[in-house]
Amino acid sequence: MKLLTITIPCYNSQDYMENSIKSALTGKDRVEVIIVDDGSSDNTLEIAKKYQEKFPNIVKVIHQENGGHGEAVNTGIKNATGLYFKVLDSDDRLGRKALQKVLDTLETMVASDAELDLLISDFVYDKQGAKHKAVMNYKHCMPKNKLITWDDVHFGASKYLLMHSVIYRTKVLQKCGMMLPKHTFYVDNIYVFQPLPYVKNIYYLDVCLYKYFIGRDDQSVNEKIMIKRLDQQYRVTKIMMDVYTNSDIKKDNCRDAMVHYFDMMMCISSILSIREGSEERLKDKEELWRCLEQKNPDLYRRVRKSVLGRTMNLPGKAGRKMSVMGYKITQKFFGFN
Repeated sequence: MKLLTITIPCYNSQDYMENSIKSALTGKDRVEVIIVDDGSSDNTLEIAKKYQEKFPNIVKVIHQENGGHGEAVNTGIKNATGLYFKVLDSDDRLGRKALQKVLDTLETMVASDAELDLLISDFVYDKQGAKHKAVMNYKHCMPKNKLITWDDVHFGASKYLLMHSVIYRTKVLQKCGMMLPKHTFYVDNIYVFQPLPYVKNIYYLDVCLYKYFIGRDDQSVNEKIMIKRLDQQYRVTKIMMDVYTNSDIKKDNCRDAMVHYFDMMMCISSILSIREGSEERLKDKEELWRCLEQKNPDLYRRVRKSVLGRTMNLPGKAGRKMSVMGYKITQKFFGFN
């Protein structure tokens, strides 16, 4: 059995996937690298098979009909033999030294029967052309380099768990019954969110493991593309709404973390609707908030009264301009989109 499964979803990734694969391979025999070719029409599958032939004890290639990023992650989870599971997008990469420290930590946790459910590490926004590479770290949110519980976790206003920062125990992903929707973007948010109530033990390792590349025009996080795909953003947000409503959340700090994350999702849906600017999208924004109020009044009150909730619902054109201004400041500071 491998220590860590790294799944790399690939769709027409021939131009950049090899950097991603090579970074995962630095984990050597302790890792299993599952490359999921999601119905590519270029040379993605051939490149993947080349690595499988060269590293047969590490690399596994799975070809499937196109189902989208979520279905590729589903496939990775189903076929994983590693005790822990990490998603690595095909245009991103892992830091070599950081990966060794992560693997050493996981190995120690397994040897001591610690039953670690979630390892958190830092990541960097590797924005093309940017001189300053913004790092997302969690040193003010929880103690580092020790096994902790939710009682020790307190997220600040600008800190969120993202797919880039999490490594889940594979059994946790299976236990929560996750099945990401097909042909839907932004499902990485569901991936992070849904398992949280099943997490008991956490470890924060303050190394920058994940290099999150931003810069391709066709990237799903490109703002113009996100606006075009607002329907999918709404869909993911509503799925997360249902997940929260139907979850048995036993720890207050876990609940706070989930509310904090969902608050961000409502903010993204709202600000992109405001940026799009049409009457139809502004009505969609109001409908999303009404849906939340009807489905989970308590969650609605908590999110609506937050700083983001108030900022995204300022009245009139002047209020919407202020919302956009705040968004642009945050965007410039963190370097996303």
